[in-house]
Amino acid sequence: MTQSLRIVTYNIHKGFSQFNRRMVLHDLRDHLRGTLADVVFLQEVVGAHQQHPERYADYPAQSQYEFLAESIWPDFAYGKNAVYPEGHHGNAILSRFPIADSANVDVSAHRFEQRGLLHCMVEVPGWGETLHCLCVHFGLFARGRRTQLAALRERIKREVPATAPLIIAGDFNDWRGEACKVLARGLHLSEAFGATNGAPAKSYPAALPLFRLDRIYVRGLQVKSVEVHAGRPWSKISDHAALSAVVAPS
Repeated sequence: MTQSLRIVTYNIHKGFSQFNRRMVLHDLRDHLRGTLADVVFLQEVVGAHQQHPERYADYPAQSQYEFLAESIWPDFAYGKNAVYPEGHHGNAILSRFPIADSANVDVSAHRFEQRGLLHCMVEVPGWGETLHCLCVHFGLFARGRRTQLAALRERIKREVPATAPLIIAGDFNDWRGEACKVLARGLHLSEAFGATNGAPAKSYPAALPLFRLDRIYVRGLQVKSVEVHAGRPWSKISDHAALSAVVAPS
């Protein structure tokens, strides 16, 4: 039986360092593996890009999520959100345990900002119920985020049993801190860093985090520990810090 899970959420900035100075997928994979995560929630993952393999000699032949998952996380799911002439990107979930089912839900608030919810059902050995995992990347504008939060609430109410363990993680772009109140009210979700440290983690910019943009919300789980992965080497990989938490059935 798996007693606890280590989870990580990370906006990987499409595999490039801040200001797109370097392609950092190889460093990113090494450091993600170093977290020893069981389930990884990723945002801004490139599923395909026609020009990157031509520009970068060591660019992976497979998709970014397949490259990052290789040999460590045997199951993965990808939700294609933003599509453009060169390719597409979206959210991904990588898992050491079987993903029984997955769905990507379009929650775009307008045509200039494509956003989605990636919902995966993970079978954790020894757990009595399926673990529901939702990876999110919300918009930059408050009105759009409120629409996306409403869609997230409806998805949970409709598709996640009240007794099932639930993790929601990702880049909420929640400058005003509205998500915690919305998800706590009626859905009984708690934010992992808030429950442990009194407030969501500062995660942006990665070099010296000032803003609380990235979150991990849980229900039906106990938070054992949390960690912010900021500063070097993480700040050389993405403009966001990575967040991790160890959780166990409550």
